Amino acid sequence: MAGSLQDQLLKAGLTDAKKAKQMAKDKRKQAKVAKSSGIEVVDENKQAARQAIEDKAQRDRELNQVLNDKARRKAINAQIKQLIESSKLEKGRGEIGYNFTDGNKVKKIYVAALEQKQLTAGVLAIAKQGDQYEIVPRPVADKIAERDPARVIFSTEEAGAELTEEEKDWYKDYEVPDDLMW
Repeated sequence: MAGSLQDQLLKAGLTDAKKAKQMAKDKRKQAKVAKSSGIEVVDENKQAARQAIEDKAQRDRELNQVLNDKARRKAINAQIKQLIESSKLEKGRGEIGYNFTDGNKVKKIYVAALEQKQLTAGVLAIAKQGDQYEIVPRPVADKIAERDPARVIFSTEEAGAELTEEEKDWYKDYEVPDDLMW
């Protein structure tokens, strides 16, 4: 078994017997003075050990918080995936290209005429699932937006809700061609 710290230092050659005796003598003097004067001797080793335990506990709390956040995000993503999978409309039925923006990129999805009208009216919305875009009913898009607003890519009511009446009607004096498709 390893002896005291003093013995270990002597064996390692980091100190000699004379210095070790002097350190022990100083320590006994400090303890005697502290005992007689009522002053508490602060043990640096105990303080360092307490501090190390507190630091470890703080790191553990931070790690647990990160893991909890990760699990929460995973659960939210699973809920969103389930919402999209259970209520998405069938793809590939339409021949009309419907353009929308995802961030700063313009994307196109092919829809039927009725779906185009419903998307424009705000009855349907476009949600992102991975790298795919799915058309979902508006109530489902609202539920998805509650969990993660970035996953609802296109929703007419959201786009118009930010504009004032004056901003909505700025184009009223311009004539829109009948054959314009967006």
